[in-house]
Amino acid sequence: MENSTEAVRLDKWLWAARFFKTRSLATQAVNGGKVHVNGNRGKAAHSVLVGDKLVITIGTMEFQIAVLATSKFRRPAPEARLLYAESTESISAREEQREMKKMLSAGFTAPAGKPGKRDRRKIRSFTRND
Repeated sequence: MENSTEAVRLDKWLWAARFFKTRSLATQAVNGGKVHVNGNRGKAAHSVLVGDKLVITIGTMEFQIAVLATSKFRRPAPEARLLYAESTESISAREEQREMKKMLSAGFTAPAGKPGKRDRRKIRSFTRND
């Protein structure tokens, strides 16, 4: 985090903070409207400054963070976590969402394997209205 006060491109910062694996994935997310900077839809070349508020949507998860430092370089995960602070509401919302996902899949048991010939015949006879 050598340049902690310098402005950095949004896509480069998201990559350095380890929200996305590659810079091109970060650019796609920003251009797709998945990243908002200070309440406005961001652009990949937008400069990120210390104190900016970001809302990042990855899949079904939403991160509400405040930028604490900037970096142009991708560093190890413990150092990348020092670049931002996530809000407590965001953490609790993601935790709640994770619990709901667990509850939805609690009763599901995956089949042991592919259906055999006899099972396929039963499935066909069941789905047909013969």
